[in-house]
Amino acid sequence: MNKSAIDPMPEYFDRYISQVPDDLELVPAIQKSILDIYQLDKEKISSLGDDVYAPGKWTIKQILLHIADTERVFIYRALRFARKDSTPVQSFDENLFAENSAAGERTLESLLDELVALRQSTLAFYKNLSDEQLLATGHTYKSEMSVLAMGFTIVGHQAHHFRIIEDRYFPLLNAQ
Repeated sequence: MNKSAIDPMPEYFDRYISQVPDDLELVPAIQKSILDIYQLDKEKISSLGDDVYAPGKWTIKQILLHIADTERVFIYRALRFARKDSTPVQSFDENLFAENSAAGERTLESLLDELVALRQSTLAFYKNLSDEQLLATGHTYKSEMSVLAMGFTIVGHQAHHFRIIEDRYFPLLNAQ
């Protein structure tokens, strides 16, 4: 199922959904996102260490763990909505998560391994949903959102942050 089947289109999360090419169905998009993790330039990331492009911004390790944390939150929501649990889900504080993640104490390899394992679990989850389950909706703290939209948000959220790493962090290496 592709993005055109998303109804309703979640207002805030459309910025992430739009990061995924229109012609990709969800399962192939998740599969591609796993390959994108493997294709990250680990040498450049390691060379940057804890450098940030502006004060108050997260390190790349914090970004990687933020991607994983957010995916866990979204997959939990998707599971609840796919199973027809109509209890409203709460927000989470991404900055609080990042501050308390201890990402800086971890190796880059452990973060990437975790992200791949998590994404493979997400892939297994989505591969086994029926069309009815994919189109099931529930209420987040902001709006109504479908299980399908959450899947595309997970993929697009990673693409968004990988683009930030490429555009804002990697140029720091030229300044060193």
